[in-house]
Amino acid sequence: MKVVIMGCGRVGARLAGLLDGDGHSVTILDTDTYSFRRLPPNFKGNALVGNGLDQEVLKRSGIEDADAFVATTQGDNRNIMASQIAKNIFNVPKVVSRIYDPLRQELYSTMGLETISPTTIFAQILRERVES
Repeated sequence: MKVVIMGCGRVGARLAGLLDGDGHSVTILDTDTYSFRRLPPNFKGNALVGNGLDQEVLKRSGIEDADAFVATTQGDNRNIMASQIAKNIFNVPKVVSRIYDPLRQELYSTMGLETISPTTIFAQILRERVES
């Protein structure tokens, strides 16, 4: 599977390493080259500097042939916008977006974006730990 990941923070870098280790073709992009230090030393994918909201950068990432796009930046708005571009302009079959704000996550989920809110998931885990 060919995967494009936007955002090389802890989650994006970890995901890139996992998918690369599973044999997928991974391109990860970030606006800051320093972020790529988080990639595992044996990462065989592509690290691309650029803004994931820029369609030319996305084309250079190979998004036109991508099977999946994942937005993992720290910004909900950036993740939502990039995911919409991936889904509606480049017709990427699988698009997943991290959205911290549970209200926005629910809203965009109802609009057809596949979204994950780490805030909601972590709160649930904490609740289970506290109540166990």
